[in-house]
Amino acid sequence: MSGLKYDVLNNRRDGVTRGVPEETKALQWVSNTATLIADEQNAVLVDTYMTRSANQELIDWIKAHHINVKYIYLTHAHADHFFGAGMIKAAFPGATIIGTQATADGIPAVMTPGNIAGTWEALFPGNLPSPIVGVDEVVDSAFELDGHRIEIIQNGFTDTHDTTSLWVPELKLIVAGDATYNGIHAYMQETTLHARNNWIKVNEHLKTLHPQFVVAGHKNPENKDDPAIIDQTIQYIIDFNRLAAEATTAEALYAKMLALYPHYLNPGSLWSSAHAVIRQ
Repeated sequence: MSGLKYDVLNNRRDGVTRGVPEETKALQWVSNTATLIADEQNAVLVDTYMTRSANQELIDWIKAHHINVKYIYLTHAHADHFFGAGMIKAAFPGATIIGTQATADGIPAVMTPGNIAGTWEALFPGNLPSPIVGVDEVVDSAFELDGHRIEIIQNGFTDTHDTTSLWVPELKLIVAGDATYNGIHAYMQETTLHARNNWIKVNEHLKTLHPQFVVAGHKNPENKDDPAIIDQTIQYIIDFNRLAAEATTAEALYAKMLALYPHYLNPGSLWSSAHAVIRQ
């Protein structure tokens, strides 16, 4: 049994939030990660991309590894993580799309014809992947790649409901999905205070694994997969909670968080998060 290795592809795309103040225009983009965990013959791909062009780039990148994709694991039911799964499977016909029961249950609501046409096609006209599909096979606590154990961490609510992370003991690697961010404003538009406090606990649990590498679902491509991003994510959420409790307007919360994190990418995420939380 040959050893495992991992590689990460970052895809840069425009943020989707409208109305973000112009002074942060140079930072108004986001990067999704797709992670390939492989031995000499087979691989699991963790998450995909939103658009057809980005997923074609992902397919070309995988093919350059001269590896067979056995599984496509989806960490959660956000469109920018699962929309490309059908396109990747078409390029690697032996692949099985896997995810937890909660991920499988959450995907259909995101991929309704009305949602695709009214939301996603409007944001990315003519550039959505096809077909957009769900999970083929449900997994629970772990799965194996050619005898290598990959464990599933069910996080509950982080930036959305029922997110998961993967722990690869052989590599001391966490593929965090959207539990952990790396140099990018965390998406909190769907959260409550209770959910954000759970999000902190999730990252505290990830620390107990003592990883050597942590791949965030959204990552500044210039940054390393440094385990320090777990503490950085915890601190970001603590700061957001504290300032949200003090702020009387979304604009004030946005400005105070921006002052603490002036170089983080995708301030549109912070803008939409601040407006959603202040309305609660």
